[in-house]
Amino acid sequence: MAELVLIANAGDGTVSALTLHRDNPRLELLTTSNVGQGCSTFAVDTERDLVYAAFKGDPAGIATMRLDRATGALTEISRREVPASMTYLSLDASGTVLLGASYGGGWGATWPIGDDGRLGDPVSQIEYPNLHCVVVRDGRAYFVSLGADLIAQFDLAGDGTLTPLEPATVAQTEGCGPRHLVFDGADGYLITEYSGDVIRHSVGDDGTLTRAEAVNIVDPSAGLKHSRFGADPRAEHLIWGADVHPAGRWLIASERSASTLATVSRVGGRLGEVVAFASTREQPRGFAVTADGAYVIAVGERATDAELHEVGADGTLTSLGTTPIGQGANWVRIVR
Repeated sequence: MAELVLIANAGDGTVSALTLHRDNPRLELLTTSNVGQGCSTFAVDTERDLVYAAFKGDPAGIATMRLDRATGALTEISRREVPASMTYLSLDASGTVLLGASYGGGWGATWPIGDDGRLGDPVSQIEYPNLHCVVVRDGRAYFVSLGADLIAQFDLAGDGTLTPLEPATVAQTEGCGPRHLVFDGADGYLITEYSGDVIRHSVGDDGTLTRAEAVNIVDPSAGLKHSRFGADPRAEHLIWGADVHPAGRWLIASERSASTLATVSRVGGRLGEVVAFASTREQPRGFAVTADGAYVIAVGERATDAELHEVGADGTLTSLGTTPIGQGANWVRIVR
């Protein structure tokens, strides 16, 4: 059995397509497609084999591309300019609305998607400082604001209209730097950039989030200190939390200063303890986990290869080798 993996290489402005082989587990590079300067976040419509990828430059924009599953190649369909580069892109369940968050612009937006995959004019736009993430769950949209230490929660209509839930926001600890949010069942898991915590949020019947327990995912042997807005984490040896994903009964989170992946236990969705730390590619901004939680594919902003890890029964990660990709890799998605 083989699975298709897409990796954005921001340094090259490309997307690499790889095959994950399950027999003799390994990654194999298929092809690399040019997208545009600073290509990073992208969203995949697996029903129509469309990829929406953000790129930087003047102007910044979002490219719609057709995915050839056999070769992994991307063929551009259209481009749409945006006022500031996007940091995170997500699709609604129907694949008819694209949602984006802009860290530098401090805004989020929704765009309707036509039958040909092209983006229409934005329908809704919101403003919060340093938006770092937007994800969709059961007809609701959640925007994470690193600058305001909160999650903004909305009802998402079929046409892309955003209507604030009550309450409209869920506050996080001041100065923690909330970054990425991922849902798994009735729970949402938020990783913070400055404190290196993963915080569970329970999801109510009305879609609102309620903060629950938290666990720190920073390797204590690294000697990292709490970070802050505007700091240089590499120069000052500070915490630099990045990404989080479920892996079966585990939760895995990345920290960039020490280049580690932490495995956190979960019982009934509730967070337990960190059971293992694993070294990975340098400065791991993004990674992905297979649907069965068996494998982790990690990349590093200061590396030029992707690393395949196997998740053990005890939560430990074992490296199965690396495969060359591009420069500045920071976004990984497995095409289901």
